[in-house]
Amino acid sequence: MREREGVTGPHPSVAAIRNAVRESLDGCDIGTRVWVAVSGGPDSLALAAATGYVGRKEGYLTGAIIVDHGLQPGSAEVAARAAEQVKRAGIHTVFIERVTVGRDGGLEAAARNARYAALDRRIDEVGGHHPHLLTGHTMDDQAETVLLALARGSGARALSGIPARRGRIVRPLLSLRRKDTVAACQALGLDPWHDPSNSVTDGPRRSALRTQVMPALVEVLGPGVVSGLARSAALLQADADELDRQARSALGSAPSSRDEQWRCDMLAALPDAIRSRMIKMLAEHRGAGSLTAAHVNAVDQLIVGYRGQGAVSLPGGYEARREYGRLVITRPHTLGERS
Repeated sequence: MREREGVTGPHPSVAAIRNAVRESLDGCDIGTRVWVAVSGGPDSLALAAATGYVGRKEGYLTGAIIVDHGLQPGSAEVAARAAEQVKRAGIHTVFIERVTVGRDGGLEAAARNARYAALDRRIDEVGGHHPHLLTGHTMDDQAETVLLALARGSGARALSGIPARRGRIVRPLLSLRRKDTVAACQALGLDPWHDPSNSVTDGPRRSALRTQVMPALVEVLGPGVVSGLARSAALLQADADELDRQARSALGSAPSSRDEQWRCDMLAALPDAIRSRMIKMLAEHRGAGSLTAAHVNAVDQLIVGYRGQGAVSLPGGYEARREYGRLVITRPHTLGERS
């Protein structure tokens, strides 16, 4: 790959993405394995090029993983083309993972779950020193995520958008715009794939948001709406992190005679924001699946609005119920054994 540079250095978008990758990996040791999740689009392709460049400079072992969801005709050809572009961008360790996407939770959620499961499997199989996985989410993705969460009536955690880090997943481009990745690909002579579902008005909700809602918001509120939404997400993320910390602290200090039983008067005395988080933590600690806001609200009514109502069904075959002034979260078939 020959980079189209001016006399003063790389194109500003190329430099910005390289700097974002370098900063996100600051402190990593030489030999750290750094993977890039690649779709073949401009965001992930520009990220792969920057990661390959930074990796060579810093001594990281870089690779790319492409997930073929098999949801569109010609998906195998798209994946193969993405692999060629990644190698052109300077990363030569490339894996294509083919997955079968179910329908649990809707197509978009099922595809996301299948994708991250495939990424995790490949990373674990290869191993290496403290592996990182970089994804190409941009500020535009962040703004879209906040709007979708707002439309669902979500709480602070969901409204805080996409975290810059979660476990080994790192998202270096959240401070950069989608137009920067497109410009970087052009400057580097890369030919990204443009997902046709991203530009149709009757496609997935995020596509409709991207093609109809965001342009209308920019027209009415000005070009700063995207950065404003991303800034709000960052502020809410800090607040949500602190509330989670307080909930974990309350969870760790609360007296309980049994792991699955908690005094309702103690829970009711807590601030709403802390109690709702504790409910979610309690249930998921017991083994229940991820709770929705409706689950949390129903369990909360067992604590602060108890009128003799029965058990609340939770994901994973669990249920919550009130017994003798205590909140009990367990599987239904173990209730008799533990009472």
